[in-house]
Amino acid sequence: MNIRRNIAAIPGWNTGRKLIIFESDDWGSIRMPSVETYKSLQAAGIDLTSDEGVLFNRYDSLATTADLSGLFEVLASVKDSMNRPAVFTPVAVVANPDFRKIKESAYTAYYFEPFTDTLLKNSGCEGSFDLWQEGIRRRLFVPQFHGREHLNVKVWMKALNNGNRMSRIGFDHCFWGMSTAHEPNIGLEFQAAFDFSDPADIVYQAEILDTGLLLFKNIFGYKASYFAPPNGPLSSRLESKLADNGIKYLFMPRIQLEPLGQGKVKKRLHWLGKRNLSGLRIITRNCFFEPVIQGTDWVDKCLSDISIAFRWHKPAIISTHRVNYIGALDPDNRENGLSKLYELLRRIMKNWPDAEFITTDELGRIIDED
Repeated sequence: MNIRRNIAAIPGWNTGRKLIIFESDDWGSIRMPSVETYKSLQAAGIDLTSDEGVLFNRYDSLATTADLSGLFEVLASVKDSMNRPAVFTPVAVVANPDFRKIKESAYTAYYFEPFTDTLLKNSGCEGSFDLWQEGIRRRLFVPQFHGREHLNVKVWMKALNNGNRMSRIGFDHCFWGMSTAHEPNIGLEFQAAFDFSDPADIVYQAEILDTGLLLFKNIFGYKASYFAPPNGPLSSRLESKLADNGIKYLFMPRIQLEPLGQGKVKKRLHWLGKRNLSGLRIITRNCFFEPVIQGTDWVDKCLSDISIAFRWHKPAIISTHRVNYIGALDPDNRENGLSKLYELLRRIMKNWPDAEFITTDELGRIIDED
């Protein structure tokens, strides 16, 4: 028995129910537009393989109709103890940069477009938002908020305006997902939307939350109640802004390194169900399922995680990124992810026949009502 993992599972809200929650990050973001883009970036000397995002750059892209249809087929095929299908909470961004308008401004002004507009521009995605809406209606795929963009707008625009070569080449390919934390004169990851060096950026980040959450409601027809910040960094000074916009639940790792600016961080400890000063409930993930990463039996590993969660009377909150189910760049990647997901779902119900598949916002409401 892994003593450390068991000890980590003890703090926080308890339940006697066998609750299963699948949280899946990154939906709506462009990441790698196409195989041709990947090859062109490599030919231009952009390093896509030396950081932890290597698998995202190789396999992650906008979800096509084939991707979503395959995912929904798997989710609908396995029912829980309440005769409800498995369900994903896709943690989604609602916008991407409007590259044309930004370039017309000579990189001096930032513009964004709803991700639904981005879908219309990408092959295989033209009708995919119809499936998003179908997923909501069928309670297979119920989005929550991951930010306006999966992009640190201030940091990216500064790099573009300064003529940073890597950033400009990526821009010309509608791409910003390369690692930039160690790039001279950048110092932060473009993907970390709410990280900062200058604390003054928090004012702009608050505006991003306002516009992003309004756009979420306009796109999906309901307010987001859950927020998971891209890549993790988030200032506690933004928590009241989230609450003012209707967010009730906030993802945080058990040990958070809160950015303070100028490279400084503050360590904060979190546990499931904790309520912060702004009244937000903290959601912590305790299970992981990332079959895109080779060399691990992810079904067995996730079942082990679930077993520990249930041993300590915790819900099983499973982190599983979009990249596992995307086939636009490599169809075999999608087939691998979906086959492993099907196996995991079947074995969950075999091991725990009383398991219940719920969404993150449903979990939040259960905690609130306890």
